[in-house]
Amino acid sequence: MKYDDVEGMRVAVFGTGPKVIVAVHGITASLMAWNAVAARLPEEWSLVSMDLRGRGHSAGLPGPYGLERHAEDVLRVAEYVGAGPDAVLTGHSMGAYVAVLAGARRAFSRVVLVDGGLPFPPVPPGADVDAEIEATLGPAIARLSRTFATAGDYVAFFRAHPAFIGHWTPEAEQYVRYDLTGPEGALRSRASGAAVREDGRWMRVNGARIGAALAAIEAPVTLLRAPRGLLNQDVGMLPGPLAEQWTAKVPGLRDELVPDCNHYTIMFDDRCAALVAARLSGA
Repeated sequence: MKYDDVEGMRVAVFGTGPKVIVAVHGITASLMAWNAVAARLPEEWSLVSMDLRGRGHSAGLPGPYGLERHAEDVLRVAEYVGAGPDAVLTGHSMGAYVAVLAGARRAFSRVVLVDGGLPFPPVPPGADVDAEIEATLGPAIARLSRTFATAGDYVAFFRAHPAFIGHWTPEAEQYVRYDLTGPEGALRSRASGAAVREDGRWMRVNGARIGAALAAIEAPVTLLRAPRGLLNQDVGMLPGPLAEQWTAKVPGLRDELVPDCNHYTIMFDDRCAALVAARLSGA
């Protein structure tokens, strides 16, 4: 893996193959969310990922945030690395929504959405969107305001997350340690709480824009869904009826359930990450 800088945005290239995948991470994540998937790609592929503004080593980039701003950044990175129309575009969680917006703006050979990218139902009148976001993201947002005495404490915090209990991997630990900043005794996540909240709100209230973009993508679109949710609960982030609704609306959308994984382990579990890698490389 090698790092680069694109107008202040941290970019990583995993692998050296001539075939390119442009990959986008989730709402509180970083480019290292793709390390396990990248390690399982065939050698003719390389995967390019970036720390979105407000996250990782791009945390210092200013707002405004919002998924359309992130899509602009993704397309800027794709142009910088020379990703042509034969490149693959992918995103996980919030990154899948960003990939939908980016994929509607320019040509890719295919778009792969990993447990994200389908518009949520409209916000009911009078609903408290911010409260809904806090409840949904829960522990992910809570950690952004916490400090940790050591890196080991931060790792232990993640290992106790319901999604990771019994499913910890070296790649997950590498992902967690990459996220740390600050002095020993007061370590914290690099992710900006302001960016997370602004992006969460944008994603929740702009379902119509996301749906229009999804329908406008000319490339084949594959949705890889986890059957279990963010907290390893029985219902995934994208339930079957929601997927059925959108596969009926978008003829080019193919839905695939990835068995025995949750919203996080779909990216880090050996079997799940290998399947994601296989779909990215066309297998």
